Amino acid sequence: MIKYKNYILLEGYETNTYLVWDTESLEAILIDPSVPNQKLKEDIEKMNLKLKYLINTHGHGDHIGGNEYFQKEFNCCLCIHKEDAEMLLNANLNLSALMNMSLKSPNASLVFDSDTAIKLGEIDIKIIHTPGHTKGGIVIYTKPYLFSGDTIFYLEVGRTDLPGGNMKQLIESIKTKIYTLPDDTIILPGHGLSSTVKKEKYENPYARID
Repeated sequence: MIKYKNYILLEGYETNTYLVWDTESLEAILIDPSVPNQKLKEDIEKMNLKLKYLINTHGHGDHIGGNEYFQKEFNCCLCIHKEDAEMLLNANLNLSALMNMSLKSPNASLVFDSDTAIKLGEIDIKIIHTPGHTKGGIVIYTKPYLFSGDTIFYLEVGRTDLPGGNMKQLIESIKTKIYTLPDDTIILPGHGLSSTVKKEKYENPYARID
């Protein structure tokens, strides 16, 4: 069984950081750790979780600031899509230079180059490439949850006016990769409130199905 817990570690950007684990194996992933955080580290340890993967849904600075800290603490595999991998190493590319943060992350240990799957115990975790917000944006699906990064939010979509953004590509990603999932899939975005595939499919003003 999959469980998750949401943390907002970087309050100025309200970035959602998700700790996701399999209750049987206690293997876990950490999605978009925005900054180092002692409480999150202690929670992982108290629950005896085995942090296996640290996954960035994309390479922007408000999603990668805790990479070095958590990778060092738990010796876990840092993952990102190949199209965003260079952003980890360059404060201008990850836009943290514009945020007065100037972040640099370690290199990714695992670079995704297409839709794929990893495992927590016996549970498949699907990695789905959804370019549009960035070239290497991904969403992470394990029934009934979709961790959507900045691809789609509650009745909104990710911005496309930043380098690597493309609105046409983003809408195509949403309609062909996300809206093909079950309607009752719970969308857990990189910022803001949760939603469902059904709600977004029929009510999202930017990506509604006609």
